[in-house]
Amino acid sequence: MPATTLLSEANLRACVSLDHAVLEAIEQAFFLLATAAVAMPPILRLDIPEHHGEVDVKTAYLPGLDRFAIKVSPGFFDNPKLGLPSLNGMMMLLSARTGLLDALLLDNGYLTAVRTAAAGAVAARWLSRDDSRCVALIGTGEQARLQLRALRLVRSINAVRVWGRDADKVAALCDELGRDGSLHVQACTSVDEAMHGVDIAITCTPSCEPLIAARHLQPGLHITAMGSDAEHKNEIAPEALAAVDRYVADRLSQTRVLGEMHHALKAGLINEERGFSELGQVISGLRPGRSAASEITLCDLTGTGAQDTAIANLAFERALQAGKGLQFNS
Repeated sequence: MPATTLLSEANLRACVSLDHAVLEAIEQAFFLLATAAVAMPPILRLDIPEHHGEVDVKTAYLPGLDRFAIKVSPGFFDNPKLGLPSLNGMMMLLSARTGLLDALLLDNGYLTAVRTAAAGAVAARWLSRDDSRCVALIGTGEQARLQLRALRLVRSINAVRVWGRDADKVAALCDELGRDGSLHVQACTSVDEAMHGVDIAITCTPSCEPLIAARHLQPGLHITAMGSDAEHKNEIAPEALAAVDRYVADRLSQTRVLGEMHHALKAGLINEERGFSELGQVISGLRPGRSAASEITLCDLTGTGAQDTAIANLAFERALQAGKGLQFNS
């Protein structure tokens, strides 16, 4: 039997960070979703309510890649009370030719965090104005940091406004972001303050109640919404979603069930015949992206198995080149 490679989080962090190659891999995954015979089944979800836990399983086969990933992603949100992280997970990388296990990536959610941030940057590259300089970060966790880092690979951001429910976390993040002196960083006490006059807004919270309202929309704004990856989560008010000029999903079949679109549909403010687009369709030129500087755009990111397969393949190839991991025979 061929050997299987076991890669730890430390191995993967040493090989994979947010760079242009990661963005290109994720962008190519979206492109393939729109143009190739990608096999991507619906997300398998397991809820464990008595422990405030959820587990998502995502997978996809992308034609042209040698391997496909199956990702198991638990989120147990009472874990911090136990001194444990809320999120963890792993990816299994199997040969697309034989189905044999080529690698087990014990990333504890690191690769998911990286590919999620990369997807946000891809969305901004295709949907935000080229001259965007000021961004609102709605949320103060790891993903807020990563989203900003990824965004700066595609846009010349010089100002950041930060809002979160915990003022201490807002202050800590602002202090961190302002250290190198290249950003003007502002701590905000309300979403209204954070959203005033910005070019891009990124929502990255587990909120179950809308944070962005219709009153926050302004000409030229782009919103990347990536917190709503479950039916009960909601960052964008249905009225706001219905009012944007261009709504783009990572996968419409998912956002109808999990994403921000789900809430607008339930509220009866939009219908499924409106002709919404997917990000891969915009990238491939099958559907238009931003067509005017004054348009208000929104990208609804729920996370796809295609992204997981793309990042897992890239990580495995980099690890092999670097000689990382433990080889074992089953």
